[in-house]
Amino acid sequence: MKGRPISSEQDDDLVATAPLPPGQRLAKGWPVSHYGPVPKFRPERWSLQVFGATATGDKYAWSFDELSALPCVTIETDLHCASGTTSTDHEFFGVAARTILELAPPAPQVTHVMAWAEYGYSANLRLGDFTSDRTVLATHHGGEPLTVEHGFPLRLVVPHLYGYKGPKWLRAIEYMTADRRGFWEERGYHNIADPWTEQRHSYQEE
Repeated sequence: MKGRPISSEQDDDLVATAPLPPGQRLAKGWPVSHYGPVPKFRPERWSLQVFGATATGDKYAWSFDELSALPCVTIETDLHCASGTTSTDHEFFGVAARTILELAPPAPQVTHVMAWAEYGYSANLRLGDFTSDRTVLATHHGGEPLTVEHGFPLRLVVPHLYGYKGPKWLRAIEYMTADRRGFWEERGYHNIADPWTEQRHSYQEE
């Protein structure tokens, strides 16, 4: 998620309730921003897939109903955009990423995953970031199903990284034995994306 900048007049009306990462400013509400059009959800065609270097060599898939029947968790978090905005006090409900790894185990040599979304959008993550106990494949926000603009039916939420590491309209997880850059990472964004150390741009990488 890339947030949109807010004006200085809006800044005057906002008061942060918790420390923000360096260089961040508080957004008003939950800005909507994405690359490309909003996809139409067709439940009869929709599935979440796991493929790549699985432990068994098999591919896995869940329909939306099957995914929704899996054990779920709730997390509360802020969301940080690499453009400099932070939106606060989000509550997400969905399937913990760790649950997906338990049901579709990766091979021992897997080091990274690629999260694939509609229209070929992708974001690469270190395996340790994906397996964080706060990484969630979210179906709900604030007790209600996600809106289409915010990623319905499924979005990846990785709270400890900048928002572009958490694609909306998630469709697949690919297990990888070596790193490979995703959509924004190929376009100059940082490969790790830690907001607390301001890892915004690829030129900052060692």
